[in-house]
Order: sequence, then C-alpha cells, then structure tokens
Amino acid sequence: MQNIESPHGRIVSLSRTARPAHALVEIDAVAACPRCKEGKGCGAGLAGSNAASRRVDAVIDTGVEVREGDEVRIELAPQHLLRAAMIVYGLPLLGAVSGAAVAYLAGLSDLHASIAALGGIVLGLAAARMRLRAAQCLRQFTPTIVERMPSDQGQPAGR
Repeated sequence: MQNIESPHGRIVSLSRTARPAHALVEIDAVAACPRCKEGKGCGAGLAGSNAASRRVDAVIDTGVEVREGDEVRIELAPQHLLRAAMIVYGLPLLGAVSGAAVAYLAGLSDLHASIAALGGIVLGLAAARMRLRAAQCLRQFTPTIVERMPSDQGQPAGR
C-alpha cells in the first residue's frame, strides 16, 4: 500500500472565538495529492475548480500553537475519509445499479435500462449532495491541523 503524506498548507486566518478553534488554510492542491503530482489524478476536480491552490477550514488540534502565516500539516481521520468516499461515490453507484435492476426486473429494453441507470446516478448524486450539506455530516469531514511545520528560522514546531 502506498504511503500517502498528509497535506501541508499555510494559515491564512485564525478564528479562536469559535469552539473548537479553527483556521483557514491554503493548500497547494496539486502538491497535496500524489496522483496529481504524477499527472494522473482521480477525476475529483472534474466537477469543481481546478485551481492550483484551495482554501479549507480546519479545526486546530488541542496542544498545537499556530499563528497566521505558519506552515501546518492537516489530516482527516481515515474512517471519515472512507465514509466520505462511500457517500460521494457509493450513493451514485447504488443509484445506477438500482435503476438498472428495476429496468431489468420490469423487462425493459437496454435503452430504457440505460436511462434508468442514468436516472439512478442523478438521484444518487442528489442524495449525496443533500447528505454532505447537512451540518452534522460536514463537521465529521472537517480536517484537523495536527502539527505546525518547522520554519526555516529554527522555531520549534508544536504538536
């Protein structure tokens, strides 16, 4: 299994008034993804922006001292990453299979089965979008700043 390094970013702004404290982190989207570095990719940027950098809101882990401009490492818990993938990819796939199965069981033609599968994909995408827009769901998928990276000036990194 390939060892995937956690993305690094630079803190653009901090909000310590909210609990838990969080920061807006700018991440080089290409450098954060090993497949993108190699020029391959997974297609995740097809429906969204293909900007070189992205800004994400990240929770600041307890014990990590950061300030604006710091270089930090962020993580998303592996079980949350898997759950997000299941929502984003699994629901449309389930919709496609369900649509095709219904068309098959109804004895419809291949054309109608294809249309039913496409309709299932659209319904699956809509269900995934609704699920991901729920505030409770979004909090699960918020990355966490786990480490301040050492700077060139020899300042110690906090953990």
